[in-house]
Amino acid sequence: MFTLALRSIRQRPGRLIATLLSAFLGAAIIMTFNSMHDTAGAPGVDDVSAETLTTAASVVGGYGALLVFFAIASTLTVNVRRRGEEISLLRSTGATPAQIKRMVVGEAAVVALAGAVLAAGPAMLGGRALLAMFKDGGQVADGVDFSFGPVALMSGIGITLLASVGAAFLAVRRATRAAAGAPRRRGRLRNFAAHAAVVAGAASVLSTFAFDATAPALMATPAYGAILLSVGFALLSPRLLRALLGGLAGPLEAVAGPSGYLTVLNMRRQADQLAGVLMPLVLFTGMATATLYIQAVESDAIKASGLTKSVEDKNLETLNFTVVGIIVVFSCIMLINSLYAATSYRSREFGQQRLAGATPAQVLGMVGVEGLVLTVTGVFLGTVAGLAGILPFSSVRTDALLPDQGLGIWLAIVAVAAAATMITSLGTARRTLRTPAVEAVTLAA
Repeated sequence: MFTLALRSIRQRPGRLIATLLSAFLGAAIIMTFNSMHDTAGAPGVDDVSAETLTTAASVVGGYGALLVFFAIASTLTVNVRRRGEEISLLRSTGATPAQIKRMVVGEAAVVALAGAVLAAGPAMLGGRALLAMFKDGGQVADGVDFSFGPVALMSGIGITLLASVGAAFLAVRRATRAAAGAPRRRGRLRNFAAHAAVVAGAASVLSTFAFDATAPALMATPAYGAILLSVGFALLSPRLLRALLGGLAGPLEAVAGPSGYLTVLNMRRQADQLAGVLMPLVLFTGMATATLYIQAVESDAIKASGLTKSVEDKNLETLNFTVVGIIVVFSCIMLINSLYAATSYRSREFGQQRLAGATPAQVLGMVGVEGLVLTVTGVFLGTVAGLAGILPFSSVRTDALLPDQGLGIWLAIVAVAAAATMITSLGTARRTLRTPAVEAVTLAA
């Protein structure tokens, strides 16, 4: 089956481009920051510089590993779901579920390895640029030389390969069960993980009140709490989306007419699939909102006290902005990949709706309303998670519940999320609708 996997990649490489891109960017980020471990361990590096480099590699490397798994998992899940007919055909010709799993996992391993190898060169350039940024900020001594060694290389290849293989195994396991007609199991593990993340996030947020206003660890607990809450809400997104649709069904149908009716009908039926779009929205909004506002409150508090930022303060600020940058990149990749694949996969559905009497404008309107509902839901859940971290931090650090930074940061975050969602979904739907309805139904049948 591994040979079949290689042949499958050669025959249809385009369907794995999104996975290759996710693996490439993920490996590049992991190698870039883990090269700081190699640099810190080189002979002659002073203790302060080594601590700065090690902290950056550990913190951002951990975030990067988590986001790499989410990004690859989202693209592979959609890819495997689109191959349902192919998997059913393989099953009908005698292939066992284990053989199909080996084929899909083999494809994912080859693509991940290729992405990691291609990422080595850009990671070296990125590591040099990162070290230069630390030097310019006075956080690392000028005499420290860049080193790209086994820690960066092995961690990039290992984490990317493990994330790809694990995500592919989980995705194809669900697909083979569906192809065999097995009853669908509830995601007990997913529900447990979601509730555990919410509980742990709430505990982390509440522990903020146990710190003094000038404690070095004050920023960590609300930020981690908001991140855990974002993860929990993202995992619970199918259930939360269904609950939201129950209350919005009437207003959507009244305002949007036939498009609103089609939106509610489709979103109720495809809540589990649409959760793949909600997850990056919630993660992006929650993590970015909490991190940027907490950092802004901290910077203004230091400025108001008349003190200058220490090396530790500069390190933390650099890490926060870097983490947000990574979140933006990966969340947008996850969101665009999921939306593009999910919308283009609905070619037959759009054709059937048009043959049943819906106009292209009504179908496009349905997709637009769906995108709007997803954006509002994702932004709302992410904002709740972000506020859960911001409010306790602001209260302890400045004795004011609400931060003084205003809505500017939040509006910028919302604008990025809305633009990525609406442009991708409407653009893909418009291109899909160019295919005549009869041809779309025939080709997809």
